[in-house]
Amino acid sequence: MALYHLHRKRRRIAATNINLCFPDLPQAQREELVKETFRHTGITVFETPLAWWGNPERLRKRCEIEGLHHLFEALEHGKGVILLTGHSTSLEMGGRLLSLHTPVQALYRTVRNKLVNEVTLKARNGFLERIILRTKLRAALRGLKENLATWYAPDQDFGTHGTVFAEFLGTPAATLVAPAKLARLSGAKVVPFFPYRLPGDAGFKLVIEAALEDFPSGDDSRDARRVNEILGRQVCKAPAQYMWVHRRFKTRPPGEPDVY
Repeated sequence: MALYHLHRKRRRIAATNINLCFPDLPQAQREELVKETFRHTGITVFETPLAWWGNPERLRKRCEIEGLHHLFEALEHGKGVILLTGHSTSLEMGGRLLSLHTPVQALYRTVRNKLVNEVTLKARNGFLERIILRTKLRAALRGLKENLATWYAPDQDFGTHGTVFAEFLGTPAATLVAPAKLARLSGAKVVPFFPYRLPGDAGFKLVIEAALEDFPSGDDSRDARRVNEILGRQVCKAPAQYMWVHRRFKTRPPGEPDVY
């Protein structure tokens, strides 16, 4: 629990997010959820090198997959697949495990630490088809045209550009419209994808759901709400494994105060 005690700022952010998203949860349980979040974050520190450089056959044995056929069925359309996911603490492992079954490209956001950014990109390039900066949608479209599965987690706050406000677990959040835009421009199917860390040392589980119907709908707000509903539902299955340390609600609707 060293991370919990050392990172007061992140602890405060996580507590704020959890209080906003689970207001009906007793205070003691919310506080425990914050602690569990940092425990899973700590596990990620040691788990990530295994995800990047671990023996593929050993990793296969530690993973179960539910719904892989949904991904393959979506790929049969030949226009690529957008893997709709979120920032869970097992995202690195989830990407590596899925890449053992199909070629994957991923959209990413740079981090401020240049060394960390360089090491991360180099490691991911070792098992992904390509890594694409999240703003380079044309590059992502090229990969979709090549019928690649495309990992995309739109659940962070990117301000007001290219976003609409849609509720995420009951709280309005600036939500990217890019998933719907990518799907519209490419014709790609959108397939929800979520990795979970199993209890104890049991390994991991990847959950892949059926491709979304009537998406995009042509209504950005409606599509954003749907994306957040899907992500929120999955977060609730293992809330301690979500990255609550990000300022998901940094951008507020006009007139609303800063929650952090």
